[in-house]
Amino acid sequence: MIELPKSLTHGLWIVYDGECPYCRRYAHYVRLKETVGQVHLVNAREPHEAVDYLKEQQVDLHQGMVVIYQSQVYYAADAIHMLAMLSSSSTFFNRLNRLLFQSKTVACLLYPILKACRSVTLKVLGIPPIR
Repeated sequence: MIELPKSLTHGLWIVYDGECPYCRRYAHYVRLKETVGQVHLVNAREPHEAVDYLKEQQVDLHQGMVVIYQSQVYYAADAIHMLAMLSSSSTFFNRLNRLLFQSKTVACLLYPILKACRSVTLKVLGIPPIR
């Protein structure tokens, strides 16, 4: 296991597919600043230290988003569950997000459906997988 770079241990990092319209909107709409402080959004399709680290860890960024918080890495359903637990209730979107994904079981059941919708959308839009 490669040690998490020091720069990724401060604040909350969300590594998502910046070309996916759903992922992009989700990452931008979830309100976390009130509860976690600084939030860093990283497009998994662009060069970044977080992307390099995750690829070295053999995390398939095409199959799921990643949240890095308090030196822990959360992937796919665990990532959206963590975001739901950390999000404030300041907006309707955040309240709905928390309601849906605060249960780890529900997050694990819904994530494959969300991922399938994403895959179909990317194919329709002609967007290639993240390499």
